[in-house]
Amino acid sequence: MTKRIVILGGGTGGTLAANRLRRALDAEYEITVVDRDDDHVYQPGLLFVPFGLAQADDLVRSRHRQLHDGIAYLGSGVDRVDTEADRVHLADGGVLDYDVLIIATGARLVPEETDGLTGPGWMTKAFSFYDLEGATALARTLEEFDGGRLVVNVVDMPIKCPVAPLEFCFLADWYFQERGIRDQVRLTYVTPLDGAFTKPVASRTLSGMLQDKGIELVTEFNTGEVDGEAGKLISFDGREVEFDLAVVVPAHGGAECIERSWGLGDALGFVPTDEHTLQSKARDNIFVIGDAAAIPTSKAGSVTHFEGEVLTRNVARFLAGEELDASFDGHTNCFIESGFGKALLIDFNYDTEPLPGHYPSAVGLPLLAESRLNHLGKLMFAWLYWHSLLPGRDLPGVSTAMPRAGKRFETR
Repeated sequence: MTKRIVILGGGTGGTLAANRLRRALDAEYEITVVDRDDDHVYQPGLLFVPFGLAQADDLVRSRHRQLHDGIAYLGSGVDRVDTEADRVHLADGGVLDYDVLIIATGARLVPEETDGLTGPGWMTKAFSFYDLEGATALARTLEEFDGGRLVVNVVDMPIKCPVAPLEFCFLADWYFQERGIRDQVRLTYVTPLDGAFTKPVASRTLSGMLQDKGIELVTEFNTGEVDGEAGKLISFDGREVEFDLAVVVPAHGGAECIERSWGLGDALGFVPTDEHTLQSKARDNIFVIGDAAAIPTSKAGSVTHFEGEVLTRNVARFLAGEELDASFDGHTNCFIESGFGKALLIDFNYDTEPLPGHYPSAVGLPLLAESRLNHLGKLMFAWLYWHSLLPGRDLPGVSTAMPRAGKRFETR
């Protein structure tokens, strides 16, 4: 009897999960990927668009063309999931029944949740580079910006790619130096965190880099309102940060279809998930990958990649009635562009914070240190994304589990 696997979302997680499963399972298993449009955006490239280092059109490819033969693609919005009936209700009124459901619906920007953000000043004095429209509009504005206070503001956590706002600050410092107007621009990074990053060792390193580059750091600032006309960020505790140009990372939420699915999502619309097996806590036949999962790790593309192997194995084990593999350790690594053709690399998991050393072993890329090699690694990742990560291939020498080799652990 044919078994039906339905995957909600044709982004990074949905695509690599579908491709891995197609190779792992016999033809008796039908695999269908559902997404509302056919535009697959390479999101790490959005950071470079405002500085003229990438073109928006080069970041978009067809979703269905990234899928292997034998995978069906359905261009449709999703209304809700009926977990009791094992059925997906589509926006056009159609339904899809499933034996296994994989949720890969990602995270969405909800700028409207912050008072004033989408009001006067939106897309003229306040922008976000987290989508194509905002990144492209910001590129035009930066070209004409000749001085004043540029504020980069993270409204709330969690967000996709938590290091990207810091990267924007570093690239802005480089960009204005290249234009010869750095002394006319006051750069400020405003974050709800108590430091530059969530992990202490990395936070000290990154805070020091902000200071060295003359970028002001404002911490524990919980943005409650953006007054675009007056050029002010206003926190819930009444503090204000003035700006001439604001680059805002809006609050994030889960997919609206998850919010409409009784018992499936949490208060933010993300899906409570076992952090080691990637099985939904709502139903045994639902698995979650990527940003849609409510697990204690970063919402980053590398996490999705490392999740792919465990998720594929567990879907196959579930279908075979076998015990699940509880080996996902929260492995995350991120390149952090620091400008001037250099970048840092951080590598960590649930239990180990980013540490100095090398990756993936004692001989490899330097961790928590600027280098040209790391910058080239970040640029190379775009090719790997389209040709290795999305097709569901393993990267030679890169394991799903975080390697301990090469890291400098403190001894007591």
